[in-house]
Amino acid sequence: MTEHGAGDRDEGLVRCDACPVLCRIRPGKLGACDRYANVDGVLTRTDPLVLAQKTLEEKGRLVPFLSGAENWSGELTPRALEPGAPVFVTGIGSGTTYPDYKPAPFIVSSRHQGVDTVTVVTEGIFSYCGVKVKIDTDEHVGPEQAVVRADGEPVGHVTTAEYGSQMLSLGGVRHLTGGGKREGTVTCATMLALCNKQAVELEVEGGAKLLVQAGLPPVVNGHLEERMRVGCGSATIGMFARQWLGHADEVIVVDDHITGVLSEHQAGRYLDMKPAGIRVRGRRSTPGRYFQVANPGSGWGGTDVTDPLSIIERIDPKTAWPGLRLLMVSTTGEDAGYYILDDELKPVPGAMPAPLQTVVERIGENCEPALSTVLFMAGAGGSLRAGVTENPVRLTRSVRALVTRVTSGGAPVYVWPGGGITYMVDVSRMPDNSFGYVPTPALVAPIEFTMTVDSYRALGGHVDSIVPLDRVLEQTRARTDRWRDDNPWPLDPRGNQS
Repeated sequence: MTEHGAGDRDEGLVRCDACPVLCRIRPGKLGACDRYANVDGVLTRTDPLVLAQKTLEEKGRLVPFLSGAENWSGELTPRALEPGAPVFVTGIGSGTTYPDYKPAPFIVSSRHQGVDTVTVVTEGIFSYCGVKVKIDTDEHVGPEQAVVRADGEPVGHVTTAEYGSQMLSLGGVRHLTGGGKREGTVTCATMLALCNKQAVELEVEGGAKLLVQAGLPPVVNGHLEERMRVGCGSATIGMFARQWLGHADEVIVVDDHITGVLSEHQAGRYLDMKPAGIRVRGRRSTPGRYFQVANPGSGWGGTDVTDPLSIIERIDPKTAWPGLRLLMVSTTGEDAGYYILDDELKPVPGAMPAPLQTVVERIGENCEPALSTVLFMAGAGGSLRAGVTENPVRLTRSVRALVTRVTSGGAPVYVWPGGGITYMVDVSRMPDNSFGYVPTPALVAPIEFTMTVDSYRALGGHVDSIVPLDRVLEQTRARTDRWRDDNPWPLDPRGNQS
């Protein structure tokens, strides 16, 4: 096990200094976070350090230890690693720099493409962190700014609706520490589960009940979402107008945001379609585009409509004609109806013609699979930066100048413009169970800073604490994960995957 520090001993007790809680741990016991233990009087990180190694191909097959057929045996890393395969040391299982004055747990040197590099590895303790959740759905999740609850406690709020998705903002320091103790505990547990790719039940005040898990379809009010809309009603009109021409005299695409009417739409005019005289409810924006045709809901196109004919305000007898062929369809193609106007210009349901059915199915074919996406967002502050250099602002400037690359569990991150090192990472691109917690409450997340040795020396790094990769592999209990091929290799100065 990786030794973190000795701590204060009293009758076999060890004081853990890995976070502000300062647990006093009895022999053979774990601290409150389950991440550190008293092992023979030594404060020890219980989980192994996680290494990520690229695969090598040998006669068309993966090396056996990376194939997933065998579990890690507990042996030291050198017996498992494939010689010659590139290795990256992640922050998972590394330990922390708390209480801030210490160099990072691992400052590892290696050589890549003839360049001497350094990766500074730690597990950050983040009170200032949150989770951004993107839910692909046409259903109404809840009003903007509505409180999102988990286990009855407020843990976040609904933000903007995007193109076929609803965004949630969860966590943040005000929920973690600004409310009651239970609110902070539940918020921390909710974020931890989401970041570790586990399913979480959420409820929006005045809105939906949700089951969310990174990389899987969301469940909204018990309904498993399958399709993300192909576009708004107007965009759907534009994409498929030519394919409807000659098979329908009017097409109305029902949408909570922008309902499209083909014959009025610019696409219909471009195709010289005859006006149909069917006026839908709502506020006319531009020709063939209508806002607020219905209320948000779980019906057609994210509205509360179950009978699509209910959005028709009137049919102009001077323009419409008996026998007019009307197609009504939703933005996912999951709902569709075909109607023919009778002698009194009333829509009568009819059998869907094959050419129109083909286009309805094509709408569904063009819909992306509905997923839940979880992004962890945090600000890397003093503890992290001081573990890299004695002058933390130099690290910030180095990151800004793209001299230093930031990763989280080896996964690429997006660093926000502006002050500080505020980053986001897609948890689905990280190894499983990358996150932990401390009961302050706060999340623990891996973070790595990679640069050349010369750059590290120039920013005033802890050069005396640099250890070569070979020594880390020889002396550290570690687990080896296969590198994700879609993640850029952090040691490559250009971010290529080769």
